[in-house]
Formats: sequence, structure tokens, C-alpha cells
Amino acid sequence: MKKVWGNPAIGTIFRLILAGVLGVAGYVKMIEPHGARDAIMAYRLLPPSIAPFLGYALPAAEIVLAVLLLVGLFVRISGLISAILMVMFVIGIASVWIRGYSIDCGCFGGGGDISADGIARKYTVEITRDVLLTLMSLWLFRWPHTLVSLENNNVVHTFNLDTPDI
Repeated sequence: MKKVWGNPAIGTIFRLILAGVLGVAGYVKMIEPHGARDAIMAYRLLPPSIAPFLGYALPAAEIVLAVLLLVGLFVRISGLISAILMVMFVIGIASVWIRGYSIDCGCFGGGGDISADGIARKYTVEITRDVLLTLMSLWLFRWPHTLVSLENNNVVHTFNLDTPDI
């Protein structure tokens, strides 16, 4: 039986899934006028004055992370930042659910208030998706060595948790 934990092939799959999800989410939010801003405001967690900045910063960060993950550069730090981002998304979705708001998460564009029909199922699916993406991100933080990666061609030296750095 092949080694599962830390397997570079599994890490590559996770890296590509995360790159795809973050790339699509960032691109859709970037091209939608005021979409990310309106989605951020719908969560009612931050002062409205911060929403315009985050409306541009969040999609840009998602696109940068997607590119880094796609080419396999700075995989450990990209995994950590992606995990933090996903945890923030889970907290945001859970908070609106707990407070009784019915919103579209705005993860892939859109965003804002919606009808309450099927909202419990919708929030459950969104939280489950983001938890799985968090676990993939944490995998990459722990085991950043993946296949078809610029890092593996000694372009960038990364700190390795498995072996001492000499």
C-alpha cells in the first residue's frame, strides 16, 4: 500500500483543486462591479467603510494564491494563508446563520440578502465545502512537496518540517 500521509500526488491534487476554486472565486468577484463589496457588507460583521477596500483586496488575494498554488510556488505559505482565509469564510457563514440572516455567501460572485428558503441546507453545504478546503490547505502547509511544482525544481528553498534544515 502506498503511503497516504504526505503523498506528493495527493498534495498535487489538493493544490490544483484549491487553485481552481480560489482562481474562479477571485476572478468572478473581480469582474463583478461592487459584487465582493456588497457580499462583504451582507455579513454585517465589519464597518461599511472597510467593505470597498476588501471588495478589491479579497479577490486579488484569491487570484494571487491561485496562481502560486497552480505553479507550485511558496506552497507552504500559500497553504497556510488559504487555510486562514477558509476559516474566516466558515466563521462568516456560521455567524450569519447563527444571527438568522439569509444571505448568499458571495463566494463565487453575487452576495447579499436572499430569501430564507433552504438556507440551512445552503449554509451547511457552504461550511462543509470550506472545511474541506481548509483541510486541503492544511495538508499543503504540512506537506508542501507536490508533483509538477516550481518549488521542486530548487527555484525556491522552503523550510521542511520533516527534516532538519542544515
